[in-house]
Amino acid sequence: MPNQSRVLIVEDDESVRTFTARALQADGYATETACDGEEGLERIRAKAGGFDLVLSDIRMPVMDGIEMAETAVKGFPGLRILLMTGYAEQRERAAELGGAVLGVVRKPFSLAEIRSEVAQALARD
Repeated sequence: MPNQSRVLIVEDDESVRTFTARALQADGYATETACDGEEGLERIRAKAGGFDLVLSDIRMPVMDGIEMAETAVKGFPGLRILLMTGYAEQRERAAELGGAVLGVVRKPFSLAEIRSEVAQALARD
């Protein structure tokens, strides 16, 4: 049964962005990608917040994932955001965002891990 959830992947590393998009597309998600927080925010605004989930790296050039998340939820309070990082101190920063962020996925992650994390995030009410 195809999953029609729309997921925006915001990641500056092209190989991680492509790997993640392919993993989620294999589960039937409709994906869009952005290479940094500024582009991610533009896509969120262009779709009027119409993503079921925003999956974003934290540490990126131009605008990081936390700044993007804070700005996005001001305009679209119901937006679900799942962050990714390989840095412990970034996970602590994300925890301070409270309810806007559903969790932080630890990098590097496997195909099964990212698919599971996204499914769990979308299953939450």
